[in-house]
Amino acid sequence: MKALIIGCGIGGPATAMALQRVGIDAEIFEAYDVTADNVGSFLNVASNGLDALRTLGAHKEVLTAGIPTPRMVMWSGTGKRLGEVANGLALDDGTVSHTIQRSDLYRIVRDEAVRRGITVSYGKRMVAYQETSSSVTARFEDGTEATGDLLIAADGVHSRTRALLDPAAPAPRYSGLYSFGGIVKDADFTGEVGVYNMIFGKRAFFGYTVAASGETWWFANLPRELGDVPADWKATLIEAFSGDDNFAAELIRRSSIDLALPIHDLPPVPTWHRGRVLLTGDAAHATSPSSGQGGSMAIEDALVLAAALRDEADHEAAFACYERQRRERVERVVAWSRKISNSKAAGPVARVFRDLMLPIFLKKSAGDESLAWMYRHHIAL
Repeated sequence: MKALIIGCGIGGPATAMALQRVGIDAEIFEAYDVTADNVGSFLNVASNGLDALRTLGAHKEVLTAGIPTPRMVMWSGTGKRLGEVANGLALDDGTVSHTIQRSDLYRIVRDEAVRRGITVSYGKRMVAYQETSSSVTARFEDGTEATGDLLIAADGVHSRTRALLDPAAPAPRYSGLYSFGGIVKDADFTGEVGVYNMIFGKRAFFGYTVAASGETWWFANLPRELGDVPADWKATLIEAFSGDDNFAAELIRRSSIDLALPIHDLPPVPTWHRGRVLLTGDAAHATSPSSGQGGSMAIEDALVLAAALRDEADHEAAFACYERQRRERVERVVAWSRKISNSKAAGPVARVFRDLMLPIFLKKSAGDESLAWMYRHHIAL
């Protein structure tokens, strides 16, 4: 059996490695003609995602490249400490959630897939596919094509495959937030190493953690109408955090703002598979970064899919088994993440209510097992 995997982000290589473990050949086709080694800011790989990488034997370099970040402390824009919650739950060997630059995570999983003999072809933007009773053929913008037994979509929230599979599929929905991020090494900005500080500012949300190297890794979420692009994002961000009781505005002043990304997620997607074609990762169930679970969900998908293809009688039964095992979990994560994102874009009245109620909520959910459904999820392969 051979699988054509569309997309070489994080989910694509993870899926290829998982399929290889169960004896299925895979080839990855990436739309862009260059790699994404220097693309993106940073992200959280929660303990469940690290557990999934460990199952693939691909977690050790991720731990080396990332920052252990086991705790999150919440603050109001006035400087009031609202509470603390665990950022994931430790694995059985003590491993905690890590924060890593997206480019590093991408490079690690891609390079590991290549090391294991998996081919990655670049400049292959799929424009159509065609199925027969025994195969599926992907056709690319450059006029080439590839044929396999299965076509697995790992092409992200704006998936071309999803639109081809089901033209009536829901479009990505804008969260109301633009995202920014950066890394600054400056002795004026300090904090407890490895602790995420999450600040609900008066006009925007700010988060940061400090690495052992002394670097401050920061991100910001700014409520804004989609497409409302100012002449100067940096000045707009500084203004958004002016008056807050923290160093966000000054940290941004000393940073470069290279990228402003509107945050999207997906409402429930009715059709995940048809025939020999299947959606995975963000193509099926994109979540906002607020959950810190996007990459982890894609890696989990890879393991579940490989196990289903190994254990079920044929690909149709395997795809149905995959959906049964994944849909409820991932849609719960998407909904949970969207609720967090909505709290970041709260208006004046909602902001007051949030700051009053959040300490109570955090105290109730501070127990290690309150989010066990998310962080203690283990998938064997």
